[in-house]
Amino acid sequence: MDSGVRSPLIDFFRRGEVARDVRLVAAQGAFAPRALDQLALLLILKDDADPEIAREAASTLDRLPEAALSAFLGRSEVPTDMRAFFVSRGVQVAAAAESADDPLIDAVDEALPAGNDSNVSVSERVAMMSILEKMKAAMRGTREERAILVRDPNRLVAAAVLSSPKLTGQEVEAIAKMTNVGEEVLRVIGTNRQWTKNYGVVAGLVRNAKTPVAVSLNLLQRINDRDVKLLALDRNIPEPVRMAARRRAANAPLG
Repeated sequence: MDSGVRSPLIDFFRRGEVARDVRLVAAQGAFAPRALDQLALLLILKDDADPEIAREAASTLDRLPEAALSAFLGRSEVPTDMRAFFVSRGVQVAAAAESADDPLIDAVDEALPAGNDSNVSVSERVAMMSILEKMKAAMRGTREERAILVRDPNRLVAAAVLSSPKLTGQEVEAIAKMTNVGEEVLRVIGTNRQWTKNYGVVAGLVRNAKTPVAVSLNLLQRINDRDVKLLALDRNIPEPVRMAARRRAANAPLG
């Protein structure tokens, strides 16, 4: 079942691009950053082609605490199809919804590597993590860990960073300027309406040589005239973007 919930992480699961061990852990209710994501993943995984994963997801759905689930379903952001699924299972929708975003069920989970060893840097600690540990740190860890993990070559780890409820607007703006992240990261940021309300994010993406050209050209119309003139002279950005900026600068009003 597709709940309609969207996030970079959930989209990976929806497309079937997630390794079996990660899907199995998610089916057990682990590492989802918040209740909405947890339920969305379980609804995807209950139909997984792997019988064990499908059984685990179904079992986790059965173990959801009814009172907390009932209260959560009353929240306005819960998609209609998700609410209808649980109502069909006999779950009542509470009139007064709780505001907590925590997952509805805490799976038995591996602890993240300890971060109190002064002799081990954050980058060294991250380097020692497994993929699952990286994903958990991406969603639940520190700002410094996210800054490292968003550059991870595993696209699922980077997607987990972008799906973290802890991710701030300032972090997104900083990521938009990074030239050592994957193009997919920049594409996700550039197509997120909420993030691109921030001019700093838009400007960072257009100035970033790693941003996919189609994304930069789409965002160029949002760039102010002063910055467009600078882009027209910037040989570090892709030629199609520079040429588009040059054309716009040439047509800009004088003064």
